[in-house]
Amino acid sequence: MQVRELASKIKKGNRIALAKGITLAENDPAGASKLLAQMGPPGKAFVVGITGPPGTGKSSLVDRLIEQYRRDGLKVGVIAVDPSSPITGGALLGDRIRMSDHAGDLNVFIRSMAARGWSGGLSRATSQVIRLMDAAGYDIILLETVGIGQSDIEVVGVSHAVLVVLMPGLGDDIQVSKAGLMEIGDVYVVNKSDIEGADVMVVNLLSLFRGSPRSPPVLKVSALSGEGIDKLHDAIESIRGVFVAGNADLRLKSVRGMIIETARGAAMERLAGVSEARAEGLARKVLRGKTTIEKAAARMSA
Repeated sequence: MQVRELASKIKKGNRIALAKGITLAENDPAGASKLLAQMGPPGKAFVVGITGPPGTGKSSLVDRLIEQYRRDGLKVGVIAVDPSSPITGGALLGDRIRMSDHAGDLNVFIRSMAARGWSGGLSRATSQVIRLMDAAGYDIILLETVGIGQSDIEVVGVSHAVLVVLMPGLGDDIQVSKAGLMEIGDVYVVNKSDIEGADVMVVNLLSLFRGSPRSPPVLKVSALSGEGIDKLHDAIESIRGVFVAGNADLRLKSVRGMIIETARGAAMERLAGVSEARAEGLARKVLRGKTTIEKAAARMSA
């Protein structure tokens, strides 16, 4: 299928074409660049990043949010970034089992992606997949990160709203505040509210923001029972309302993040093609004192 034909089908909402476009983005950066050039400017879809340490129930929460937004009559795209298989490089978990109830809904598109060593909880092609789903007419894109904890913060760059999902028993307040996650959230979610200590954690999180110029909502929910999901939905909608009204800062923030992620991806592609023989030659020069590691690295990445 030619790039122009594929682009046309994606913009008409063809799911098979969208799947092919995403595969292109994951495996062929040059081909993806040509495809994305046909898509026009991004910015129609509202992107919600969902991040936090592993085991906090992010996938179950995404499942609940899909239900909420489908009740609103909106088309929902989901990007679930998973750890990579060390053998195949593919996503270890595949399409999330908890989201399988939505597999037959033609207005829900779920795609798992392998992190493939990309730092920050995302995948190299994440921003490109967001743009493809945006062009395909999805109103809401839920971006669930791999859940790597302290470095899982780059999601903020490509999202319009960021949910930080935590749960009781993660550790003391100091550990949570050090995680870097306390600086990026627009909404903080204490999931698994039936676990002892949920109320205390909400109070402690609120205290972290006391006296701060920002006071994001801190909500107690249970993705398992559905408790508090309506309040979470309302909190996200208050941000989406600003986005829909045409807030330039929110739109610029996401596009700026996509530019940075795309530039990093291009740099990684260049490094991936670096010659081992060239690296060895430079290493010999370093050992002979002819150059430094820093200068050799600069030559490798030039």
